[in-house]
Amino acid sequence: MSGEYSVGQVAAVAKVTVRTLHHYDGIGLLSPSGRTPAGYRRYRDEDLDRLQQILFYRELGFSLEEIAAILDDASAGPTEHLRRQHALLQDRITRLQELAAAVEHAMEASTMGIQLTPEEKFEVFGRDYQESWEGEAEQRWGDTDAWKESQRRTARYTKEDWARLQLEQSALNERMAAAMNAGVEPGSADGMALAEEHRLQITGAFYDCGHEMHRCLGEMYVADPRFTATYDQVAPGLARWLRDAIVANADAHAGS
Repeated sequence: MSGEYSVGQVAAVAKVTVRTLHHYDGIGLLSPSGRTPAGYRRYRDEDLDRLQQILFYRELGFSLEEIAAILDDASAGPTEHLRRQHALLQDRITRLQELAAAVEHAMEASTMGIQLTPEEKFEVFGRDYQESWEGEAEQRWGDTDAWKESQRRTARYTKEDWARLQLEQSALNERMAAAMNAGVEPGSADGMALAEEHRLQITGAFYDCGHEMHRCLGEMYVADPRFTATYDQVAPGLARWLRDAIVANADAHAGS
């Protein structure tokens, strides 16, 4: 589009309502650059640029008053606005990754039958922990022998036990990330050794995790975005690398 546009055309392109544009005009946030002799609004390219900025900040949760102050800041040019938006997006990405990690921890907590107080759960698994996530894993695995075994074994775990297991898991994740970044192939002897250590860590702490069950877990790490995000937060691509190492290790032990 170029030239001048009616309020209806702008609404269609920006995917907002005409009523929204009228409101923005009424509060002085986005007033059209011109009007027809009959008084109809006519928007120009610079108006659409401002609308794009408004919608960006709205998506990030800014109030209309805050957006007006940002856009009317005479000291901030287009480049400064881009820098600010980039920083805001990076903050949002980091926050979403933290939330994904919290979901991962909560799912593990429910799968393992954690016996902690609500306060201890927040302390061990992070401030974004929500007890409501525990029901998801129980609904998914509650009838399995692995779930029942995990419930029996973890019922006696203390807060210190869970903190130690978290540290052990984090240390293994870091070593797997280092191997991946060093170019270790997941199907190599070193890659499979790390996958086997991952399997034995589960077996030692929670339930008997055979190679085929481990293979299913590996597939879940790439199929469920929450698991993927947790591993990829350690190192981009780690979830898929671990899945491939688990599959290779399971294949190597098939029939044994």
